[in-house]
Amino acid sequence: MAGGKLTARQKMINLMYLIFIAMLALNMSKEVLSAFGLMNEKLVKANKVSEEQNAAFMDGLESKVEEQPEKYKPLRDKAKEVITMSKELETYIDGIKSQMLASVDDPTDYETMDKGDFLDNYFFSPKGNSAAGNEFVSQISKYKDGVKVALGDGYPEIINSIEEDFSTKPVTNRDGVKVDWLDYHYKGFPLVASVTKLEQIKADIQKTESKVLSTMLKGQLESEVSLTNFEAIVVADKTAFFSGERFKGKIVLGKKDKTLRAHKVVVNGKELSSDLMQDGQTILDFPAGNPGERKIKGEFQFKEGDSIVTIPIESSYSVIPAPNAAVISADKMNVVYRGVQNPMTISVPGASNVVASAPGLKKSSGSKYVMDVTSLKQREVKINVKASVNGKSFPSSRTFRIKDIPRPVGTVRGEDGSVKMTKNALAISTVGAILPDFDFNLKLRVTGFKIKVPGQPTVRVSGSKLNSQARAALKRAKRGESVQIFDINAKLASGSSYRVKKVSPVIIELTN
Repeated sequence: MAGGKLTARQKMINLMYLIFIAMLALNMSKEVLSAFGLMNEKLVKANKVSEEQNAAFMDGLESKVEEQPEKYKPLRDKAKEVITMSKELETYIDGIKSQMLASVDDPTDYETMDKGDFLDNYFFSPKGNSAAGNEFVSQISKYKDGVKVALGDGYPEIINSIEEDFSTKPVTNRDGVKVDWLDYHYKGFPLVASVTKLEQIKADIQKTESKVLSTMLKGQLESEVSLTNFEAIVVADKTAFFSGERFKGKIVLGKKDKTLRAHKVVVNGKELSSDLMQDGQTILDFPAGNPGERKIKGEFQFKEGDSIVTIPIESSYSVIPAPNAAVISADKMNVVYRGVQNPMTISVPGASNVVASAPGLKKSSGSKYVMDVTSLKQREVKINVKASVNGKSFPSSRTFRIKDIPRPVGTVRGEDGSVKMTKNALAISTVGAILPDFDFNLKLRVTGFKIKVPGQPTVRVSGSKLNSQARAALKRAKRGESVQIFDINAKLASGSSYRVKKVSPVIIELTN
C-alpha cells in the first residue's frame, strides 16, 4: 500500500482500511479503559481495608507497649516512623490523583478517560522531566530510603521487597532499549491507566506497612519462645537452713511453661532423676550440709530442633545452727520508756510461729511490736516468747528496765541555759521545753511558767509567752541584769496523760 504511485481508487481503499482499523482500536480501548477503571475501584477498596487492618495491628502493638514497654517500645517506635512516612507519600499521591480526576467531567466515566494529556504536561516538558515529574520520582525514592533507614539491619526480606516495589531505576522496554522510569510508566498512557497505577503505589505502601508490623512482631514472639532467653531460678522453701536439716526447694525457669521438660538436669555434679522434673520445674531435695554459705551449680539441657540448648543454674543458700533462744531487741536501746510508744523487734531464726507477750505489748506487723509501759508502776517488764523450730518448742524471755522520760530543759527563743538578749526580744519570745539527747523525737507544749525580774515581784504566766504584767515588770529591768524564767510546766504535745518532770529554768542576761 505504501509503494509506487497510487490511483485515486486505491487511495480511497487505503483510507477506508485505516478508518476500519481505527474503529476496531476504538472499541477495544473502551473495554480496556473500563477494565482499568474497575481495577482502580477495587484497589481503592482493598487499600481502605488494609489501612484499617494496619491501624488495628498498631493498636494491638500499643497495648503491648503499655504491658511491657521495654520489650515492645522499640518496635512501636520503628513502626510509627514507617507509618508516618507512608502517610506523607499517600497524601502526596492523593493530591496528584485529585488534580487528574478534576480534569474530567465525570471521574466515573472511564471510557472518556483515554487521553494522556494531563500527566504528559504535568510530569514532562520538551527537555525531559518537568519539576513536578522530578519531585514525584524524588518522593518515591525518599520513601524507599527512609523506610530502609528506619528499619535498619535485620529485615532483609522487607528491604528487598521495598527495593522492588519502589524502584525508580531505568527500565528496559520490549525493544531492549533502556527508558527513564517515569517515561516508561506514565508518558502517553490514558488518564485512567495512570490513576490506577498511582493507586497501585498506595497498595504497595499498605503492603509495606503490613510487612513491617507483622515481621517485627513475629520476630519478637520467636525471640520470646526461644529457650535461649530463659533463666534458671532456684527457689528455696526458706531462706536459711539449720545444720542437720535437708535443703528443700525447686528450680524454675524465668518463663515457666508446663509443657517444658528438660532433657537433662545436673546439680552439683549429679544428674537428677526424671521423676523430679514436673510441670516445667525441677524439685530439689538434698541434705543442707554444715553451717555456712552453700552453692548450687548445674545446668538445664533442652533439645531445640537438632541442637541442645544449655541453661546454667547458679544460686546459693545459708545454713545456720539451730537456735536455742529467741532473739529479742529494743530498736532504741535495752530500756523502755513511759509516755512513749517503744518499738520492738521480736523474732526467732527459722521459726514462723512466734508468739510474744508482755504487759503493754502489741504486735504491729511481722516481727514488729510496740510496747507502751506508761501505766506500769514497776521498774522492770518481762517479755515472754514461745516458738518452735523443726517441731521442737521452747520458751524464752528477756527483762527490760522501765525508765521515765528525762527532765526537760527550758528554752527561750529555742536557746537553753544562760541566754543573752534585749528586753524587746525577750518580750516577744516563746518559752519552750526540749529533751536534748533523747532517743525519741518528742514534742513538748509549755502551759505556764514564772518570771522574776530583779527588784520586781515574781509574775506567774499562763501559756508560753509573756503576758502584759510580765512585760511591764521587764520594762523596769536594767541593762546587765539577769531575768529568771522558772517553774516551767510542760506536757507531751501528743496529748498523753503522762506527767512530764519539772522543766529546768532559763537565765536571760539583758543586753540593753
